[in-house]
Amino acid sequence: MAVEKRITSPLLVRFIPFILIPSLSADRHLLAIFSLSSLYLTQLTRSPTLVSPSFHSQEPSSIEKVAEIDEHVGVAMSGLTADARTLIDHGRVEAQQHKFTFNEPMPIESLTQALCDLALKFGEDDDDGGSGGMSRPFGVALLVAGWDDEHGPVLFHTDPSGTFVRYQAKAIGSGSEGAQTTLQEQWRADLSLEEAETLALSTLKQVMEEKVTSTNVDIAKVAPKWHLYSPQEVEGVIQRL
Repeated sequence: MAVEKRITSPLLVRFIPFILIPSLSADRHLLAIFSLSSLYLTQLTRSPTLVSPSFHSQEPSSIEKVAEIDEHVGVAMSGLTADARTLIDHGRVEAQQHKFTFNEPMPIESLTQALCDLALKFGEDDDDGGSGGMSRPFGVALLVAGWDDEHGPVLFHTDPSGTFVRYQAKAIGSGSEGAQTTLQEQWRADLSLEEAETLALSTLKQVMEEKVTSTNVDIAKVAPKWHLYSPQEVEGVIQRL
Protein backbone atom coordinates (compact mmCIF):
# COMPACT_ATOMS: atom_id res chain seq x y z
CA MET A 1 0.00 0.00 0.00
CA ALA A 2 1.49 3.29 -1.05
CA VAL A 3 1.78 6.24 1.30
CA GLU A 4 -0.07 9.33 0.25
CA LYS A 5 2.24 12.36 0.26
CA ARG A 6 0.74 15.81 -0.11
CA ILE A 7 2.89 18.91 -0.29
CA THR A 8 1.05 21.99 0.89
CA SER A 9 1.80 25.65 0.57
CA PRO A 10 4.20 27.16 3.17
CA LEU A 11 1.25 27.89 5.47
CA LEU A 12 -1.33 25.47 6.78
CA VAL A 13 -4.49 25.47 4.71
CA ARG A 14 -6.30 22.57 6.38
CA PHE A 15 -6.31 20.84 9.76
CA ILE A 16 -6.12 17.06 9.52
CA PRO A 17 -8.44 15.47 12.13
CA PHE A 18 -7.23 12.45 14.05
CA ILE A 19 -10.02 10.11 12.98
CA LEU A 20 -8.70 6.75 14.13
CA ILE A 21 -7.65 7.63 17.67
CA PRO A 22 -9.87 10.36 19.20
CA SER A 23 -7.68 10.51 22.32
CA LEU A 24 -5.00 12.36 20.34
CA SER A 25 -7.01 15.56 20.60
CA ALA A 26 -6.78 15.36 24.39
CA ASP A 27 -3.01 15.71 24.32
CA ARG A 28 -1.46 19.06 25.12
CA HIS A 29 -0.10 21.59 22.67
CA LEU A 30 2.81 20.87 20.33
CA LEU A 31 3.99 22.95 17.41
CA ALA A 32 6.87 23.25 14.97
CA ILE A 33 8.01 26.28 13.00
CA PHE A 34 10.71 27.21 10.50
CA SER A 35 13.16 30.10 10.65
CA LEU A 36 15.78 31.07 8.07
CA SER A 37 18.32 28.53 9.29
CA SER A 38 16.60 26.22 11.77
CA LEU A 39 13.43 24.42 12.77
CA TYR A 40 11.85 24.60 16.24
CA LEU A 41 9.76 22.08 18.14
CA THR A 42 7.84 23.43 21.14
CA GLN A 43 5.60 21.50 23.50
CA LEU A 44 3.70 21.99 26.72
CA THR A 45 4.23 19.21 29.26
CA ARG A 46 1.15 18.17 31.21
CA SER A 47 0.99 19.82 34.58
CA PRO A 48 0.48 17.39 37.48
CA THR A 49 -2.81 19.11 38.32
CA LEU A 50 -4.11 18.60 34.78
CA VAL A 51 -3.47 14.87 34.50
CA SER A 52 -5.67 13.51 37.27
CA PRO A 53 -6.40 14.30 40.94
CA SER A 54 -4.60 11.05 41.81
CA PHE A 55 -1.40 12.12 40.06
CA HIS A 56 -0.62 15.42 41.79
CA SER A 57 2.84 14.17 42.70
CA GLN A 58 3.80 13.52 39.08
CA GLU A 59 6.95 15.30 37.95
CA PRO A 60 6.36 17.32 34.73
CA SER A 61 9.94 16.82 33.56
CA SER A 62 9.35 13.05 33.43
CA ILE A 63 6.75 13.42 30.66
CA GLU A 64 8.73 13.20 27.45
CA LYS A 65 6.98 14.43 24.32
CA VAL A 66 10.07 15.52 22.34
CA ALA A 67 12.76 13.01 21.38
CA GLU A 68 15.91 12.81 19.29
CA ILE A 69 16.09 10.16 16.55
CA ASP A 70 19.51 11.06 15.15
CA GLU A 71 21.79 14.07 15.48
CA HIS A 72 20.02 15.78 12.56
CA VAL A 73 16.37 14.87 13.31
CA GLY A 74 13.89 14.63 16.16
CA VAL A 75 10.17 14.30 16.77
CA ALA A 76 7.37 15.73 18.89
CA MET A 77 4.51 13.37 19.69
CA SER A 78 0.80 13.70 20.42
CA GLY A 79 -1.09 10.63 21.58
CA LEU A 80 -0.05 7.35 23.19
CA THR A 81 3.53 7.67 24.38
CA ALA A 82 4.14 3.91 24.32
CA ASP A 83 3.19 3.78 20.63
CA ALA A 84 5.41 6.77 19.95
CA ARG A 85 8.36 5.01 21.60
CA THR A 86 7.91 2.06 19.24
CA LEU A 87 8.00 4.37 16.22
CA ILE A 88 10.96 6.35 17.61
CA ASP A 89 12.98 3.20 18.27
CA HIS A 90 12.19 2.01 14.75
CA GLY A 91 13.30 5.37 13.36
CA ARG A 92 16.56 5.24 15.30
CA VAL A 93 17.37 1.80 13.90
CA GLU A 94 16.53 2.90 10.35
CA ALA A 95 18.66 6.05 10.69
CA GLN A 96 21.68 4.14 11.97
CA GLN A 97 21.37 1.43 9.34
CA HIS A 98 21.25 4.08 6.61
CA LYS A 99 24.29 5.86 8.02
CA PHE A 100 26.23 2.59 8.29
CA THR A 101 25.32 1.55 4.73
CA PHE A 102 25.67 4.86 2.88
CA ASN A 103 27.96 6.84 5.21
CA GLU A 104 25.54 9.79 5.26
CA PRO A 105 22.63 10.98 7.42
CA MET A 106 19.29 9.52 6.43
CA PRO A 107 17.14 12.00 4.44
CA ILE A 108 14.19 13.24 6.49
CA GLU A 109 11.60 12.21 3.92
CA SER A 110 13.05 8.68 3.76
CA LEU A 111 12.97 8.43 7.56
CA THR A 112 9.37 9.66 7.68
CA GLN A 113 8.48 7.15 4.97
CA ALA A 114 10.00 4.36 7.09
CA LEU A 115 7.92 5.41 10.12
CA CYS A 116 4.73 5.51 8.05
CA ASP A 117 5.52 2.14 6.45
CA LEU A 118 5.55 0.65 9.95
CA ALA A 119 2.23 2.35 10.75
CA LEU A 120 0.74 0.86 7.57
CA LYS A 121 1.46 -2.69 8.77
CA PHE A 122 -1.73 -2.53 10.83
CA GLY A 123 -3.94 -5.46 9.86
CA GLU A 124 -1.18 -7.33 8.00
CA ASP A 125 0.10 -10.78 8.93
CA ASP A 126 3.73 -11.27 9.82
CA ASP A 127 6.29 -12.43 7.25
CA ASP A 128 5.83 -16.07 8.23
CA GLY A 129 2.14 -16.02 7.40
CA GLY A 130 1.08 -16.12 11.02
CA SER A 131 -1.07 -13.74 13.02
CA GLY A 132 1.76 -11.65 14.41
CA GLY A 133 0.66 -8.41 12.79
CA MET A 134 -0.49 -5.40 14.78
CA SER A 135 -4.05 -5.63 16.10
CA ARG A 136 -4.66 -1.87 16.01
CA PRO A 137 -3.18 1.31 14.50
CA PHE A 138 -0.55 3.32 16.35
CA GLY A 139 -2.44 5.87 18.44
CA VAL A 140 0.00 8.73 17.93
CA ALA A 141 0.71 11.63 15.59
CA LEU A 142 4.26 12.90 15.08
CA LEU A 143 5.98 16.07 14.00
CA VAL A 144 9.21 14.95 12.36
CA ALA A 145 11.70 17.82 12.22
CA GLY A 146 15.12 17.49 10.68
CA TRP A 147 17.88 18.88 8.49
CA ASP A 148 18.73 17.76 4.98
CA ASP A 149 21.93 18.82 3.23
CA GLU A 150 19.88 19.31 0.07
CA HIS A 151 16.72 20.94 1.45
CA GLY A 152 17.81 22.49 4.75
CA PRO A 153 15.20 22.35 7.55
CA VAL A 154 12.36 19.94 6.77
CA LEU A 155 9.12 19.28 8.69
CA PHE A 156 6.66 16.43 8.23
CA HIS A 157 3.46 15.59 10.07
CA THR A 158 2.40 11.92 10.34
CA ASP A 159 -0.94 10.56 11.51
CA PRO A 160 -2.07 7.08 12.64
CA SER A 161 -3.23 6.17 9.13
CA GLY A 162 0.36 6.22 7.84
CA THR A 163 -0.13 9.46 5.90
CA PHE A 164 2.61 12.08 6.01
CA VAL A 165 2.46 15.69 4.85
CA ARG A 166 5.20 18.30 4.60
CA TYR A 167 4.66 21.68 6.27
CA GLN A 168 6.45 24.94 6.94
CA ALA A 169 4.66 25.38 10.29
CA LYS A 170 2.37 22.91 12.06
CA ALA A 171 0.54 22.56 15.38
CA ILE A 172 -0.99 19.34 16.76
CA GLY A 173 -2.76 18.34 19.95
CA SER A 174 -5.27 20.27 22.01
CA GLY A 175 -5.90 23.80 20.75
CA SER A 176 -4.13 23.13 17.46
CA GLU A 177 -6.74 24.99 15.40
CA GLY A 178 -6.11 28.27 17.22
CA ALA A 179 -2.35 27.80 17.20
CA GLN A 180 -2.34 26.99 13.49
CA THR A 181 -4.35 30.11 12.72
CA THR A 182 -1.75 32.21 14.52
CA LEU A 183 1.08 30.50 12.64
CA GLN A 184 -0.72 31.06 9.35
CA GLU A 185 -1.05 34.76 10.08
CA GLN A 186 2.40 35.44 11.52
CA TRP A 187 4.82 32.95 9.94
CA ARG A 188 7.02 34.21 7.12
CA ALA A 189 9.92 32.70 5.23
CA ASP A 190 12.56 35.15 6.47
CA LEU A 191 12.11 34.66 10.23
CA SER A 192 15.33 35.02 12.20
CA LEU A 193 16.32 32.56 14.93
CA GLU A 194 15.07 34.79 17.75
CA GLU A 195 11.87 35.66 15.89
CA ALA A 196 11.09 31.97 15.36
CA GLU A 197 11.69 31.24 19.05
CA THR A 198 9.43 34.09 20.08
CA LEU A 199 6.67 33.17 17.62
CA ALA A 200 6.73 29.52 18.69
CA LEU A 201 6.49 30.28 22.40
CA SER A 202 4.04 33.18 22.09
CA THR A 203 1.74 30.98 19.99
CA LEU A 204 1.93 28.27 22.64
CA LYS A 205 1.17 30.83 25.34
CA GLN A 206 -2.00 31.98 23.55
CA VAL A 207 -3.60 28.55 23.50
CA MET A 208 -2.47 27.05 26.81
CA GLU A 209 -4.44 27.35 30.02
CA GLU A 210 -1.58 27.92 32.43
CA LYS A 211 1.46 30.13 32.79
CA VAL A 212 4.44 29.43 30.56
CA THR A 213 7.43 28.36 32.64
CA SER A 214 10.72 26.57 32.04
CA THR A 215 9.35 23.51 33.88
CA ASN A 216 6.25 22.93 31.75
CA VAL A 217 7.60 23.84 28.29
CA ASP A 218 10.22 22.08 26.20
CA ILE A 219 11.90 23.63 23.15
CA ALA A 220 14.14 21.85 20.67
CA LYS A 221 15.74 23.06 17.45
CA VAL A 222 17.52 21.54 14.46
CA ALA A 223 20.08 24.02 13.18
CA PRO A 224 21.50 21.82 11.65
CA LYS A 225 22.11 19.56 14.69
CA TRP A 226 19.42 18.55 17.16
CA HIS A 227 19.48 20.54 20.39
CA LEU A 228 17.06 20.32 23.33
CA TYR A 229 17.00 23.58 25.28
CA SER A 230 18.02 23.61 28.93
CA PRO A 231 15.63 25.17 31.47
CA GLN A 232 17.89 28.25 31.50
CA GLU A 233 17.65 28.60 27.72
CA VAL A 234 13.87 28.19 27.83
CA GLU A 235 13.68 30.87 30.54
CA GLY A 236 15.69 33.20 28.31
CA VAL A 237 13.12 32.84 25.53
CA ILE A 238 10.24 33.34 27.99
CA GLN A 239 11.81 36.61 29.16
CA ARG A 240 11.51 38.00 25.64
CA LEU A 241 7.75 37.52 25.48
